[in-house]
Amino acid sequence: MPHEVFEHTADLGIRVTADTLEELFAEAAAGLLEVLTEDPTAVAAGETRELSVAGEDRAALLADWLSELLFAFETQKMLFCEFDVRIGPGGLAATVRGEPYDPARHSLAHEIKAVTHHLLEVGHGTNGWHATFVVDI
Repeated sequence: MPHEVFEHTADLGIRVTADTLEELFAEAAAGLLEVLTEDPTAVAAGETRELSVAGEDRAALLADWLSELLFAFETQKMLFCEFDVRIGPGGLAATVRGEPYDPARHSLAHEIKAVTHHLLEVGHGTNGWHATFVVDI
């Protein structure tokens, strides 16, 4: 299972696994969409945007990446469903696809206030990459 949502007091946590670091960040974004919307499959990949996040610490980069996606929703009402992530020495660049939030088609599951640093972890082991993050709802 690429990602799993778990309850954490007044928050929700997400555990993610993937073969590559780029896939891990893409799957974390998919997990964020799952927490945000009732039906992530209702989001169409109609518009393309380029996003970038600077940083070298992998855990902080993950939190900043997810916060960037959340910021796009809060300020532009954009929901993204496809993520082509590239990670280099200075940070992350991504091509994301999605569409504006449409209350007639997209039911929101949770109001996410922030991506927290509580339990934030990115690591690599014998089974590939793994991450855990918690969102404040």
